[in-house]
Formats: sequence, structure tokens, C-alpha cells
Amino acid sequence: MNKRYLVLTLAVMLIAAHIGCGQQRQAAEEQSIAQSQDSTAGQDTQTPQGRPMRKGEGPRSGGRGLGRTDGKGMRRTDGITLTGQEKEAVEIRTTLASLQPLKSELTAMGKVIARQQSKAIVSYAFPARISQIHIQIGDWVKRGQRLVTLQSEEVGNAKSDFYKAQADFELARVSYERQQRLFERGVGAKKDSLTAEADLKVAQASLEAAEKKLHVLGFSEQEVETISDSHQINPIITLYSPISGKIIQNNAVLGGMIDQATEILVVMDPSVLWIDAEIYEKDIAKIRLGMTVELSVPAYPGETFSGKVTYIGDVLKEDTRTITVRAEVENSDYKLKPGMFASIRIALNHHSRVLVVPQDSVLEDKGDKIVFIKRGEQFFLQVVHTGARENGYIEILQGLAEGDEVAVTGSYQLKSKLYEEILKAGHIH
Repeated sequence: MNKRYLVLTLAVMLIAAHIGCGQQRQAAEEQSIAQSQDSTAGQDTQTPQGRPMRKGEGPRSGGRGLGRTDGKGMRRTDGITLTGQEKEAVEIRTTLASLQPLKSELTAMGKVIARQQSKAIVSYAFPARISQIHIQIGDWVKRGQRLVTLQSEEVGNAKSDFYKAQADFELARVSYERQQRLFERGVGAKKDSLTAEADLKVAQASLEAAEKKLHVLGFSEQEVETISDSHQINPIITLYSPISGKIIQNNAVLGGMIDQATEILVVMDPSVLWIDAEIYEKDIAKIRLGMTVELSVPAYPGETFSGKVTYIGDVLKEDTRTITVRAEVENSDYKLKPGMFASIRIALNHHSRVLVVPQDSVLEDKGDKIVFIKRGEQFFLQVVHTGARENGYIEILQGLAEGDEVAVTGSYQLKSKLYEEILKAGHIH
């Protein structure tokens, strides 16, 4: 019994001694940490590379390297330093972020069409036979140039009625003048004079109706005067071009019959064309009349054509949630053809000055846009938000300031170097 009591007493003494040593060790460590904090009070905290931390920059926590962010969501990494051998192997060229004019554009797909006032269908409202064809498809014609000559029974009948109406009018005029002279001399009756006057008015109305019928058939005022002087009854009428342009469709066949539903010819002036594009509902507020438009077509890669927005639709298409925007484009060299599909770019501003860097300096990383900023001999990764692109430059909306020096070439090697250092640091397991 005494032996067992002695063993228990020794065990309790050992446990108490162990606890006392642990408390002394913890107190010593706390005192050491306090002294270290007192000695560094008022001094700038330094990064692992020895540089002072910037204002608002705290100690870096462990993580996945490129996945670390600050309070604004921007990625932050330790600086990358290249060795002499790496500098010789990797050619890194830098440039400064600067303010430059840059257009903001809206892109869409469109279709080239002919202007309504620049296209004319030549047809005839009455049955006829094609007697002569004066042009061929592809010919350029002037306004008023003759195109085809027709033979029509309606024309022959109308001319015959016109000549008869002319003769009746002349007879009625002579009779009226004779009755007037007799009445003035007192040898003619008032009744005969009034009857002659009424016959003259009827004949004049018939003549005017016959003349209007010729105009309806397509004869001009000058042609009616020629018909009146010639007194030749023939069923011939010539159709003339209503506009200046090019014959783009020719359905005329010598001796062929046509009617009011037949499109004999189609004339188009292609010097000015329309491009109709479909703009999504969310972009409608950005479009204004008069905005500059540039378009390209697959037929002429690398070549652009310029125009202006001349029409913005008033009705939204419910099935596509788009609205039609029309641009008018000069086509002096006639390269654009109606029916072509075109890619259009609508300039939304007027070359305002914005912060830009070369497009080659911006990389993709996990869905973000990143650049490498050079400070001293080190490079630091920075996430940026980008905007419009033009002539090899890209707009920086957030993440850089004017004068920041960014890597243009060698960015991929810097990114690989960064991942390599992260792996070595044990941030990725």
C-alpha cells in the first residue's frame, strides 16, 4: 500500500512540473513578440521582397497566388524579378499607358439594298406586243432615254378617238362661229346660236377626254402635240426610262406579249445604297441619326465603306427583340451590290481621348483581363477592365493610370514565371 501511494505522488509531481514549464515557455514567447512589435512601431511594413508596402496594402495571406484579391477585387501578386539569363532569353518590350483618341463602336450584321427612289420598274398598264428593244441588260441609261417600243390596240383606238374628237371639235367650232355671225346680223335665231354653243362645249369636252386618254396610255404632252399634227393612226408607243441608272433586269422579248402584271425592265441607280441592320433592344438608346457607319463585305476583305445613319425604325420586332437601323452609303465605284450581307460598325462617339494600351499587352486569365506593370526591375500582375478596340489599341476602363509602364511583349513568359514562383512557394498543392 505504501509503495502504490509513493508511485501516485511521483506522477502528480511530474505532471505539475510539465505544466509549469509550458506556462514559462508561453510567457517568454509573448514577451518576445511584444518586444519585436515595440521595436518596429512607426516603421513601414515591408513585403517579402524588402520593399515598403503601399498605403492600404496589408500582409499577403496564403492562397492560390493568382486568386488572391484585395478589397476592390483586383488581383495582387508578389513582384516578378528576372535573372540575367532570363532577360537574355526573353525579349520584354514595354510601353506607357496613354490617353489617345479612340472610337467606341457598336457592331451588327446588315444587308445591302437599293434605295426605293433609285429603283424603277418599267411596265405597261395595257396589253401590248413588244415591237422594238432599244437597250440590253447591263446598259447605263439616262432619264428619258427610250427603252422599248410597243404595239397596242388600246393605243390605236385612243389615237382614232382623239382624231375623231378633234374633227368634231373643229366642226362644232365652225358651226358656233357661223351661228354667232348670223345672230349678230339679225338673220339668225337665238335658239340656233345657243344650240351651236352647247355642241361646241360637248365637242371640247370630248376632245379633252380623248387627250387625257392618250396621257393615261403613256404619251407625254409633247408626244400628244406630235400626234395632233401628224394625223397618223398607228398603235405604236415607246416607253422611256423614268430615272438614270443601269438596266439590272430585262424581260423584254421581241414579239412577246405583255400586260399590266409584266415587269418589262428594271432600272437602278447603284451610286447610293442602303444598308439595313438589326440592332438589339438594349442598344437602341445608343443610336442617333447622322452617326458614322463603316461596313465591310466578304467580297472585299480588308476594305471598308463609309456612310451615315439615316433612319431608325419605329417598331420593335417581337420575335427577335431588334429594331431596323438604316445607313446610306456612297457607292461611286459600284463595288457594293444589293443583296450582299455586310458587317457594320456604328461609331458611338467622336474619337474621344481615353486611356489605352496595345492589345498585345492584355492577356486572358481565368475569365479576366490582365497586364504586367513594370516598377523598377520587377513586374506586377494587374487585372484591368477593357472597352473599345481600334487600330491595335484597347481602351482601359479600370486598373491602370496614365504613365503606367506595361509589358507589350514577353507577357506570356512573365505569366509562366509567376505560376512557377507560386508553385515553388507552396501556394498550390
